[in-house]
Amino acid sequence: MKPRKILVVDDRINTLKVLVAILHDEGYQVLQASSGEEALRLYAQHEGLDAVLADLKMPGMNGLELYRRLNQLGDPPPFVIMTAHATAPSAVQALKEGVSDYLFKPLNYEELTIVLDKAIRQRQMSRELVTLRRQVREENSFQGIIGVSPKMAEIFGLVRKVGPTDASVLIHGETGTGKELLARALHAESPRRDRPLVCINCAALTESLLEAELFGYVKGAFTGAVSDKKGRLETAQGGTLFLDEIGHMGLALQAKLLRFLQERTFEPVGGTASRAVDVRVVAASNLDLTGEIAAGRFMEDLLYRIEVISLRLPPLRERVEDIPLLVEHFRHLFARRYNKMVVGMAPQAMQLMVDYAWPGNVRQLENAVARAVILAKGERLGPEDFADLAGAGPAPPSEELIAGLPQQGVTLKDMERELIHKTLQACQGNKSLAAKRLGISRKGLYEKLQRHGLPATENARPAPKG
Repeated sequence: MKPRKILVVDDRINTLKVLVAILHDEGYQVLQASSGEEALRLYAQHEGLDAVLADLKMPGMNGLELYRRLNQLGDPPPFVIMTAHATAPSAVQALKEGVSDYLFKPLNYEELTIVLDKAIRQRQMSRELVTLRRQVREENSFQGIIGVSPKMAEIFGLVRKVGPTDASVLIHGETGTGKELLARALHAESPRRDRPLVCINCAALTESLLEAELFGYVKGAFTGAVSDKKGRLETAQGGTLFLDEIGHMGLALQAKLLRFLQERTFEPVGGTASRAVDVRVVAASNLDLTGEIAAGRFMEDLLYRIEVISLRLPPLRERVEDIPLLVEHFRHLFARRYNKMVVGMAPQAMQLMVDYAWPGNVRQLENAVARAVILAKGERLGPEDFADLAGAGPAPPSEELIAGLPQQGVTLKDMERELIHKTLQACQGNKSLAAKRLGISRKGLYEKLQRHGLPATENARPAPKG
């Protein structure tokens, strides 16, 4: 085992000699300095120090000033202060600034080695934890998209297959599910990864502005066009063009886009000369484009062109397994960004996040965690930090449930009773899982079982009415 290397700093030569001898006997490789200035020089000359042990009161640069100077140089090793004043404000200040520990003089030499070993071990554990968290994030993500649920694993597999091709891709998904992230993943998996990825939101611009942004224009094409301007198509030459919310594009512009997809040439606004570009098109929509075609708002031929491959991003309520990973990712991200000491989540808070329906999907979850981190009063986020989510109802009913309603109708009471019964059956009597799927607490489930006359046994069957 490699001996641990420690730098000992004390202006009293006799004390320094004793410390060096004791630590050497304990198996440390010891460097010694009699001043803060000398310690800085030694620190610069020797890499891989495991700890620094320094006296607080020294002429010139004292121990706390030495720690501050080392901190400015980067990530310092564990730093232990020695002081003869048990109540010295400087020692307390040192702990606040990040010093690992402090010892009182005259030193208890048995305590000295315990404190040093503890500081070094904590540092090692901290580094291992950082490495482990990074590995977890990498193993549970694909091209920056976090997910371990079966549905996301299936999407990642499709992206790996489709990415290297030039096939046009249409991404379906609700608002906030991460359609642009998926488009970036497709680009990153393609041979075009070193060329531009250009994004444009078709819902954010008027028809005329969108046309000018997409195809560019020539000087004099309209008032204010004082020079030629390249459009997003030309900017994306050799790369990928991502058309977000393509369902909001007007029919006239759809026709112009369709012509480009067929011929790979276009004319800028106000121009007559055709221009050719090599661009892969990825589009996304939160609308049902088949329904838009039926309503006369979308061209069927264009849908065939952009939907060579279809990818559907599931809403967050369909990938509940990913919620804890996303919460931890955003908590870590925003704690670092806003310099907040938020180190974890209370189990009740995490359960609240898992139970919530998330109509705004990942974007809403990201904003909720950011707000909680910014306003956090403690080191762990609790349910009180997500008060706006408390009491939120379950996810909206599925299409299958609605389709299964009898034609003569059903009362809300009977519908709730049947829903609870079927959910318990699907969960094989597991009430914790059933309560989670229903979007209520376990206590709330038992209350509803009692109210509807359903037995609280494992495989509950509806009690006869009347």
